[in-house]
This record gives sequence, C-alpha cells and structure tokens, in this order.
Amino acid sequence: MALGDSYTIGEGVGPKDTYPEQLRALLSVEKIKLAEPLIIARTGWTTDELSAGIDDAEIAGQTYALVTLLIGVNNQYRGRAVEDYAREFEQLLDRAIAFAGGREERVFVLSIPDWGVTPFAEEREVDRQAVAAAIDAYNAQKRAICAEKGVHFTDITETYRQIGAEVPSLVSDKLHPSALVYARWAKA
Repeated sequence: MALGDSYTIGEGVGPKDTYPEQLRALLSVEKIKLAEPLIIARTGWTTDELSAGIDDAEIAGQTYALVTLLIGVNNQYRGRAVEDYAREFEQLLDRAIAFAGGREERVFVLSIPDWGVTPFAEEREVDRQAVAAAIDAYNAQKRAICAEKGVHFTDITETYRQIGAEVPSLVSDKLHPSALVYARWAKA
C-alpha cells in the first residue's frame, strides 16, 4: 500500500516509473514478491484529504505486507500550521501501522522533498529559503513522530535539494520528479 499525494502517484511519469512500483521491482529482485500496490494518493492532497481518501476507499480492517507514506508538501504549500500537520500526520501514521497489521517495521515514511529548488518555484519567484525552512520544520515533526512510533524514516529531502533542479530530475511541469528520482527514492 502506498499513501500520499502527487509524489506517490508519480505525477508526469508512467505507472511503472512511480517510486511504489520501482520499490516493488527492487524487492522482487531480492526475491521479495509483493502484489501490485494499492495506491491511495491524489495530486494536491493534504493530510486531511488523504485521510478522507482512505475513508472513501472503504478498506478498514485490511492489511498489507508493506505500507509507504509520503504526505505533507501540500500542507506546506498552502501555508498550514506545522502543529496541525504533526497532529494529522500522526493520525495517518497510526492508520498506516494498522494497515501493516500493527507491524511498525513494515511501514516506511519518506520525508517531504523540497519543491523550492525546482524551476517551477523559480518561475513563480518563490522565497526558496522560506520553503526550505518550512519543509525542514515539517520533516522534523515527521521524523520525531516516526522515531516515537518505531517506524522507518527515509530522508529524501537533502538529496533532492542537490538534484531537484536538474533537467533529468524533472518531468515537463518543472515541478515533479522524474523516474530517475523515483528510482533513487525506491533504492533509499
């Protein structure tokens, strides 16, 4: 199961190029076979919208071998309070753990990539330092909650800050990552 937003569905890339599908392919090479992931994600979703999307999927009580969670960029983009994000993220993480049958070791959380490094942000004359600071604050909350609950936290933010503005790292909208970036996330 993969929960999130446009970064989870792979806005601008083909279905096999998303990080959930690339992760599944990598695990398959390691002889870990997983079914096609159930992806509950939409472009633009915030934490509360993801929660509603999970409710709409009517999957309460189902369990999955592996659950990934990447959410928060749209909370930051819309200027929502970090404290509200932390509360809503923790609720989502509890749901993710439940979907993993209560096995925290089967839940993987990815940090929020810094969209402020992209040409999309540059074209809109976004204050990149303000975006970076806000994303760092969101990720600090996310990391702390994951540590408290014993869940894997994978930092993709720092690497993305280094490569997120490069043409091969982006799709045509100059905002979302390319298949090459998703491959790095899957490997991480």
